[in-house]
Amino acid sequence: MSTLAPLRLLREPWNASEANQSNATVGAGGGWCQGLDIPNELFLALGLVSLVENLLVVAAILKNRNLHSPTYYFICCLAVSDMLVSISNLAEMLFMLLLEHGVLVVRPSVVRHMDNVIDVLICSSVVSSLSFLGVIAVDRYITIFYALRYHSIMTLQRAVVTMASVWLASTVASTVLITYYRSNTILLCLIGFFLFMLVLMLVLYIHMFALARHHLHSISSQQKPPSTHRGGSLKGAVTLTILLGVFFICWGPFFFHLILIVTCPTNPFCTCFFSYFNLFLILIICNSVIDPLIYAFRSQELRRTLREVVMCSW
Repeated sequence: MSTLAPLRLLREPWNASEANQSNATVGAGGGWCQGLDIPNELFLALGLVSLVENLLVVAAILKNRNLHSPTYYFICCLAVSDMLVSISNLAEMLFMLLLEHGVLVVRPSVVRHMDNVIDVLICSSVVSSLSFLGVIAVDRYITIFYALRYHSIMTLQRAVVTMASVWLASTVASTVLITYYRSNTILLCLIGFFLFMLVLMLVLYIHMFALARHHLHSISSQQKPPSTHRGGSLKGAVTLTILLGVFFICWGPFFFHLILIVTCPTNPFCTCFFSYFNLFLILIICNSVIDPLIYAFRSQELRRTLREVVMCSW
């Protein structure tokens, strides 16, 4: 049984046709198509670590008034999105253990309902994580290119509206996705959204780094010390670029999986790729584990507040 309530749209393409999977094993390389047998304990451990880390990030942002700004509110929402993955993982693991040991006896309809709820949580995490990474990139872009007008452009009211819109859109989109999970059109929309956000963030970061490079070149030619604002902006751009890279590495196989489901669901090589689905799930959880570490080590203010939170100095 797969772990992390792995969206039926990912689970069924190869389970629906055991003959195709068998042909993939024989015709596409033998042993390497057997997939990976990842213990449930690893999923559980990573889920717990991710949950604790992201809770600390949220607590630190709520505790420190210096972090009560649109940028950190967006980061807080991203941490909540990562927590959804952990909560979904832990909820399913607990539900499975209770069922397997006979502690919990429920009707099949209830099991299907629980599966739907967990799937919606995971889909919401995917869509909201992508959305908030894009929002954070736009926020950083405004900080760099419209520094003097930033507080009039990104007001607290607009930030709240943005966050509420993202959560509402994520919930609606995930519900539609689970309801019509057999439709290739729905999968194409999800893939298109992923590619759109990647292109948007890449364009913004390339523009930011082009400006930073030009600024550093001007400094070196004039032999002037770098300004604190530009240095901080460049550091922020580097941080968000790392986040983008980590997200792409961790979620890339997941979306490539979706592409193969649409383009070649019965091809032996594609079904061979499907057999590594548990590895893709591990990468997804690793993304939610790595993100808080990046926040903590690259933001001095957040790092200091995290230390206070851990020491319980409220």
